[in-house]
This record gives sequence, C-alpha cells and structure tokens, in this order.
Amino acid sequence: MLSIDRSIVEAIVAHARRDHPDEACGVVAGPAGSDTPTRHIPMDNAARSMTFYEFDSMEQLRVWREMDDRDEEPLVIYHSHTATEAYPSRTDVSFAGEPGAHYLLVSTREPDAEEIRSFRIVDGVVTEEPVRIVDAPVDPHAVQSYMFGQSPATVDYECSDR
Repeated sequence: MLSIDRSIVEAIVAHARRDHPDEACGVVAGPAGSDTPTRHIPMDNAARSMTFYEFDSMEQLRVWREMDDRDEEPLVIYHSHTATEAYPSRTDVSFAGEPGAHYLLVSTREPDAEEIRSFRIVDGVVTEEPVRIVDAPVDPHAVQSYMFGQSPATVDYECSDR
C-alpha cells in the first residue's frame, strides 16, 4: 500500500494539470530504508510528449545524486496519462527501473476529475496497490522549484494546507 500525504498528491496533480497536454513526470523521495514519501521533486519531461515521458538525463543524475547526499531514495515515481486511464503502458513497464518504488499514475483525460492509481512494477509484472492519502504535516520546503529546460521562468509547485 502506498501511504502519501494529501499535499504531495495535490502537488503532483497540479503538476500534471500544468503540463497537460504533455505528460508530467517526477519523483517523491523519502528516507532510505523507509516507505515514507516526503519530498516532491517535479521533473521535466524531456520527451515533451502527450504519450510518453522521459526524465532528462542530466536532471535525473542531479536529482539522484542529491537524494544520495540526503540519504534518500526514490520512493514514488510518477507520471501522467493525458488521454488514457491511469494504468502503466507497455513502455512504462519496460522502463520501470526502480523495483522498490511505487509507480503513481495520474490521468488528466477528464478536465474536472483525476484518476490516481499506484502500482509496483518488478521484472515486468504490474501489481496494483491501494493508495492511502493522509493529512500529515509536510515540511513546506520539501516541495522544490526548478527552471524547466525551455521555460522562461521558474515554476513554483506549492502544497496547500488542507
């Protein structure tokens, strides 16, 4: 089961809505050895595609090094589907390289509703898992801002206090 804070889910959905019609992607890091996702890291979809996502290799290297320096690991790897259900495609399954991660998918195909589902993907086997959204306090500095590759301005991702 994936337990994740509501404010992180809201930040992921907001990222997916902002990048729509392209797929959005990113990571939620957490302390190594735990299963507690705490730090949302939105990333750039280097493919800039409506049907495919790809982490920018330099950004991924930087983010993974930063997680290593902070004794964190990628607990959730997320992306959006813009026109289909929130279920991993064959391409998603073939690129799933973190066997310990939760793969969270958000469908933005409906303008007023989001479909959020989580999966474990190990050796090409997809297993859906329940998602438990919790209302826990989150460090307001845990959500980061990045300058996207072709954006003229910094985009701030904020978590709301519900």
